[in-house]
Amino acid sequence: MTNEVVLSLRDFRVTFPTLFGDVQAVRGIDLDVRAGEIVGVVGESGSGKSVTFLGLMGLLPKGARISGSATVNGTELVGAPRQVLREVRGRKVAMIFQDPLSALNPTHRIGHQIVEMIRAHQSMSKAAAMERAIELLNDVGIPQPRERARQYPHEFSGGMRQRVMIAMAIANDPDVLIADEPTTALDVTVQAQILEILQKIQSERQAAIVLITHDLGVVARVADRVQGMYAGRVVERGPVAALYDHPSHPYTQGLLRSLPSVGRDRLVPIPGSPPNMIEPPSGCAFRVRCPHAIDRCSLEVPTLRVVGDLESACLRADELRSVGP
Repeated sequence: MTNEVVLSLRDFRVTFPTLFGDVQAVRGIDLDVRAGEIVGVVGESGSGKSVTFLGLMGLLPKGARISGSATVNGTELVGAPRQVLREVRGRKVAMIFQDPLSALNPTHRIGHQIVEMIRAHQSMSKAAAMERAIELLNDVGIPQPRERARQYPHEFSGGMRQRVMIAMAIANDPDVLIADEPTTALDVTVQAQILEILQKIQSERQAAIVLITHDLGVVARVADRVQGMYAGRVVERGPVAALYDHPSHPYTQGLLRSLPSVGRDRLVPIPGSPPNMIEPPSGCAFRVRCPHAIDRCSLEVPTLRVVGDLESACLRADELRSVGP
């Protein structure tokens, strides 16, 4: 990891208009990701993880309103013309989507789809691009890559399709790689192989990787830093070891308590459900589910502040740091 910041978000917000009011999906995210670093982004469904990064890439529906700042190597993406976004996507920042079967074109051969990605950003003949595609398939562990390049997505297993998605994402050596739940539907063995590929990309290419996931075990294994999101905001962030050892936000503590472990008879779920983001609660959005909430929590919106080795958005973070998960 270097000190060079390649992805930077400042007060990043995403709002979706609906018939019942505006859904405040992302409410002011600040984030820096450095070259050669893996940052895990965790949280329940609906916390704003995927929307944040789809938004910075300009991949949300037309009605979505995006504000704030999102830069990749100094290029501002918020409000950028389509031509700028087309040049940046795939070249400077690329995404590994959660469901490769729906992301890949079922009517085109695998090799053709990778060639298309390469030639969109590089001046290269079809023959040269195909050789590069075969090389990429080999790099991500596809056996017999030359033969496989002539096959269609339905002829690949789920894990193999995910490898193809990774090959497409790294085809143009992007500075930032966003992996959106890349191991969700895979068995443990294949999941480990995919994580090894991501770590290889990190070490060999010095790419900055954002790993969006529900799986805290995956984050513990590969990430350098982690940030937890709830109701469109970052509630806690810092080095992985520090956050897992001494979480100071009740939401992060709840996520860690809900992990299965040896010797535990049952999981301990977080009570309640995420708030309605058309009318989010006043004060701390997590207070209605929090066992440590006090009256002050309904009056103040907590901001991130330093607590030990972490940054936590909880009014009682200093007290709760000693509680542990």
